[in-house]
Amino acid sequence: MGSRGHSTLPRTLMAPRMISEGDIGGIAQITSSLFLGRGSVASNRHLLQARGITCIVNATIEIPNFNWPQFEYVKVPLADMPHAPIGLYFDTVADKIHSVSRKHGATLVHCAAGVSRSATLCIAYLMKFHSVCLLEAYNWVKARRPVIRPNVGFWRQLIDYERQLFGKSTVKMGKSFFVTRLRLPLETICYSSSSRQFKKEGRKEGLEGQSPEGKPFS
Repeated sequence: MGSRGHSTLPRTLMAPRMISEGDIGGIAQITSSLFLGRGSVASNRHLLQARGITCIVNATIEIPNFNWPQFEYVKVPLADMPHAPIGLYFDTVADKIHSVSRKHGATLVHCAAGVSRSATLCIAYLMKFHSVCLLEAYNWVKARRPVIRPNVGFWRQLIDYERQLFGKSTVKMGKSFFVTRLRLPLETICYSSSSRQFKKEGRKEGLEGQSPEGKPFS
């Protein structure tokens, strides 16, 4: 069940500010106690300490933990494949991020590229402990790390998790071809089940309900 007693994200969630990944050395700050990055970030001990990170979630099979004594490590051995059961780890990882935050620490979640596996886990955490829907959680993470793109299987598991937490879905997926007002070819369409407004998933943009400037798509 969702955590009703926890505070929600700031209202700026609906119009998030874009943050340049280059400005923060390949590591994106998702909340005050959660960071998302690619695998190379986990090898930069100075950067980790400068960000106040105390726990590292390694969502890969291929990258070993460095096991430095000043960090706690959590291994999530998953391949970036649609059939990988990432949903089995949603609660475990979300609970760990929350626990670290309550102890005034911070968590880095990384995979190889910081695009699919780690982003999916961060989105699941936001839904569980900040009580935001899937579409809002995705927009929040996307604004802070624009390269994220969970694979289609991870999207399905996130949709199932949202339904488990809140009893409803804000995102639906269907294979189709759709052309937006910008005339972009799309392989998959997504829309909010409450407003029935089409939301776009392009080959690079992923799934989102707002423009990069934070304005609602018309």
